[in-house]
Amino acid sequence: MSMYSLLSDPVGLEGKLKALQAIDGELPAVVIVMNVEKDFVEYMSPRGLEQLNISLDALKAMGHGYYDTYFNPHDVADYLPKITAMLGSPIDKEVIVTFFQQVRLSPERDWVWHLGTTRVFMRNDAGIPTHVITCAVPIDPLHHVTSKVNRLLEENNFLRRNQHIFASLTKREKEILRLMALGLSASEIAEEVHISEKTAVTHRRNIKSKIGAQSGYDLTSFAQAFDLI
Repeated sequence: MSMYSLLSDPVGLEGKLKALQAIDGELPAVVIVMNVEKDFVEYMSPRGLEQLNISLDALKAMGHGYYDTYFNPHDVADYLPKITAMLGSPIDKEVIVTFFQQVRLSPERDWVWHLGTTRVFMRNDAGIPTHVITCAVPIDPLHHVTSKVNRLLEENNFLRRNQHIFASLTKREKEILRLMALGLSASEIAEEVHISEKTAVTHRRNIKSKIGAQSGYDLTSFAQAFDLI
């Protein structure tokens, strides 16, 4: 048996899953073990299966469709790169990824916020992760954290949608956008950055067009999102 097996697989997958099942009912979370090699759910707590109204065999058969069915894709786009980076971490460095995700237990129900924590569960003889384990707990919709998470998600989505637009702005345009967001007029901007008023008017028009701003609020929101003000 290799060093990797001794470190990460002393009892094998079946033994680790049996040990997990023995205490699963005592844990204050739903536990999910994902097979990252073949992209399917290897194990889920009975509590989780009951909430989803599905059997483990049916869940396994869904493969990658598990993500598409139960999770909000906007959230996945945010935390998936972190999990991918975790899978590439050295065997002697324990990495844990914690994230918020919206889960929908059925198509007829609303999204419910969950807090998830994931780490590597199993590695093969070469030290490559084969399974990850996640503990997920629902967040009370009346809890103040939920509104904060919603706001952070909206901000992340806005940044993702508009990053290419911000990157297309020149250094001068970003400077003028900051002044516009602060409420300066064309003449005031011209004086501040030492250009003609006509040039300032042209810059203002081009910037509004590029970022799709219809109001001063749009300008301010865009500038704040990218830390210009």
